[in-house]
Amino acid sequence: MTLTPEERANLCNAAQEAAKSAYAKYSNFRVGAAVLAGDQIYIGVNVENASYGLTICAERVALCSAIAQGERAFRAIAVACIDADPNLGLRSLVPCGNCRQVIAELAETAEIIICGSDKSFALSDLLPLHFKLD
Repeated sequence: MTLTPEERANLCNAAQEAAKSAYAKYSNFRVGAAVLAGDQIYIGVNVENASYGLTICAERVALCSAIAQGERAFRAIAVACIDADPNLGLRSLVPCGNCRQVIAELAETAEIIICGSDKSFALSDLLPLHFKLD
């Protein structure tokens, strides 16, 4: 189902506001994500760790928050990077490989919106051959 312009704006506003709470002590790259399930928005932020491999991305936090509340059907995921360098383009804004795989598992049909740009993607655009067990 296509999002309305108002839903899209609300989702990006939620992601941008959430990014302000990110714990990005090491990279200073604050990211917020907002997931739309039905008409409910769930937010997440990146949380870094001195042991870098333990860092968790905003997209996964938002999806896990929604899953914890019983959601299973996701319409869209918006990602906002409020500290992004505009000279780096979309490559620094799109979900990382780990997040793409988690989106493939939990929200394969969700629209992926890059806030602050006019771009959105289907998962198949970002991860054409994701890992599956079934």
